[in-house]
Amino acid sequence: MQKINIFDTTLRDGEQSAGVNLNAIEKLEIAKQLERLGVDIMEAGFPASSQGDFLAVQSIARSIRNSSITGLARANKRDIDIAWDALKDSEEPRIHIFLATSPIHMTYKLRKTPDEVLESAVEAVKYAKQRFSHVQWSAEDASRSDKWFLVKIISEVIQAGATVINLPDTVGYSTPKEYGELFSFIRENVPSIDKVILSAHCHDDLGMATANSLAAIENGVRQIEGTINGIGERAGNAALEEIAVALHIRQDYYQAKTGLKLDEIKHTSQLISKLTGMVVPGNKAVVGANAFAHESGIHQDGVLKEASTYEIITPELIGVASNNLVLGKHSGRHAFKQKALELGFELTPEKLKDAFDSFKALTDRKKEVTEDDLFAILTDKQTEQIDVKTYELQSVQVQYGTNNIPTATVVVKSPNGTVLEEAGTGAGSVEAIYNTLSRMIDGPVELKDYKLHSLGSGRDALADAFVKVQYSGVESGGRGSAQDVLEASAKAYLNAINRVIVHEEYKKEKLQV
Repeated sequence: MQKINIFDTTLRDGEQSAGVNLNAIEKLEIAKQLERLGVDIMEAGFPASSQGDFLAVQSIARSIRNSSITGLARANKRDIDIAWDALKDSEEPRIHIFLATSPIHMTYKLRKTPDEVLESAVEAVKYAKQRFSHVQWSAEDASRSDKWFLVKIISEVIQAGATVINLPDTVGYSTPKEYGELFSFIRENVPSIDKVILSAHCHDDLGMATANSLAAIENGVRQIEGTINGIGERAGNAALEEIAVALHIRQDYYQAKTGLKLDEIKHTSQLISKLTGMVVPGNKAVVGANAFAHESGIHQDGVLKEASTYEIITPELIGVASNNLVLGKHSGRHAFKQKALELGFELTPEKLKDAFDSFKALTDRKKEVTEDDLFAILTDKQTEQIDVKTYELQSVQVQYGTNNIPTATVVVKSPNGTVLEEAGTGAGSVEAIYNTLSRMIDGPVELKDYKLHSLGSGRDALADAFVKVQYSGVESGGRGSAQDVLEASAKAYLNAINRVIVHEEYKKEKLQV
């Protein structure tokens, strides 16, 4: 049984998903949960891309001890130097250097000849090797590159000190057969290939990322890169939970396994979905809400008689409890704290108390409090852990009638402590709230997206709102949960604004230190 290393890039490639904008606290929360999940390597970000990304990578590198932390870098000394500054305090610093090798990328993006690309790659790896014991080199757009050029450049970078060679299917172009054959070709024609670990990084543009990753494993790859829930650029990346469960269920075929704690998959998926605002489709493999649902009468009859007739994956395998009721109105602070830790939240005592108070208030209004409800409460308290003054919703009231213009009256406490009250109208109730709030915020705000869905089922289910706004030149996502959809919508809007404020203050604080 061969061990497959899991290289998680949720915090780097995953965060590049359109509309995703995680702050430093949220990134650290995700990193801690990925550590609990058992990922071998965690790509925490692209340190040279921005000051905010540098600080987030540095914070994760200093906090995580059971996963190796890496950062992305282009093939130049500046990126490598910045990556070292961000990663040097980690338990096992490593760097991930990439450079495009396909004719189309070299000609139109890099504007370099193959010889110039080869020289840049070798120089970058040699320079990085002076500091990093683990140097991963990636041939961007490898699946559309000339195979013999790949043989040449891979041979050279291995000689220069690379320890991992990654051949990405950057635009999701390859088929499983072609992608597997690429690795076989490299293994057969690069004499020093046994000195390195081969890695696969697949995108899902044609819906084949998981299949391509598994084909790579069949052809000698020992490291798989991807994201939780398959989030990422365009159509996303290979979904790590799909690959890990596929290897587990089909050990007979692949003769390979990961070191992931499979019963942490559901918690990890939920946390990332909540913090990124990217809802997991109901029919998503392994972690979708319908993954273990059976509508057909024939299927239901079969499952009742013997679960394995239609269930090859048990809910318990990935951490789905058979009973989703987790806490009730008689639950105490200790049980609540333990459940919060179990779900991956480490709140300050003050914020934990606030979350517990919100939980108790919810139990008075809601018969059953589920894990989804707890996620909503706990994530609402995360951003507040940085001591930054932000906008606080105090009350919202909407007057609506089919023959009247919807009018919203909102009371908000501003960052300077002033209590603001404003009224406004709109074509609908939510628009009336947002038109009113936009006049209360210091600076122009542009609403880019708005989504609403329920947490759980039933008449007492919580409403979960997600918005995307443009504020102070930054695109930010915000979330809000409440039993009333209008209150949830108002909270989400202010949350998006507050995330920008918190992010800017966090950067100032770290830079002063």
